[in-house]
Order: sequence, then C-alpha cells, then structure tokens
Amino acid sequence: MPDAPPLIHIVDDDPSVVIALRRLLHSWGMQVRTFASGEEFLSALSGSNNADCSVIDVQMPGMTGLEVQERMNRSEMDVPIIFITAHEEDGVEESALKAGAVGFLRKPFTDDALVGLIRTALQRRRERVACAAKPDQKSGRRAERGHADE
Repeated sequence: MPDAPPLIHIVDDDPSVVIALRRLLHSWGMQVRTFASGEEFLSALSGSNNADCSVIDVQMPGMTGLEVQERMNRSEMDVPIIFITAHEEDGVEESALKAGAVGFLRKPFTDDALVGLIRTALQRRRERVACAAKPDQKSGRRAERGHADE
C-alpha cells in the first residue's frame, strides 16, 4: 500500500500567499492545511503532531512565527518548520535556525527552493522516526526522543 501524501501546514496571514502555496504543494502531490494566524494554528494542533512539515510566515499580526516555533518546541511538537518572510530583520534567520528550523526563505522565493526544503524536512523526519523506532542496542528498548543517535 503506498504511503499517504505528506501533510504540510501553511501558516500565513496573506491570503494570496496561502492560495499560491496551496496550489504549488497540491501540484507536487502534497496535502495542505492552512491557517491565517499562529494562534489559530496552535489551537488547531492542541498537542497533535499530525503534520509532516509546517511552513510558517515570520511576521504576522498577533503571534510571530518565532513565537509559534517557541511554543511548539516547549510542547515538544516534533514537526519540521520552514520559515518564509518578506521582511529583512537582523538575527531572525539565525534565531529560527538555531531553534531548529529546517530552512528560512525570503519572499519572493522559487517553487524549487520551497519544495526542496520541504523534501529535506520530510527526509529528516523519516530518519528521526526510523531511528526512534529502532531498539536501543544496549537495553533492547526503543530509543526515546532526544536520546537517539542522529
């Protein structure tokens, strides 16, 4: 039985960006769920890790993308994040990547750049899941998150 298509969450307050990204990702065979704000996104997740990757705008009214990432990290939501932004701010990209983001793209970006980062994120997620599912060689137990060799 073939694998289900990956589910990508898009979090952006700009409807035109959401529409364009949804169309792009659908054309690559991905499922897409969209959210207009960080608050809406986090409340919909409520502890669920059902997405394979999240594409999050840095600058949104209310909660910023970095604040969303911080909440996800505190809640141990193991979903790869790719940030997108139209704004140039010192230190933002570095902070996002240091906190675990897979990538950071400045608008406008190419379709290939985004799809390439999503593929990288999906591959890393598959590797983490496979590693966590392997028994620990010393104890015979499954490796716990954060303790698996990467």
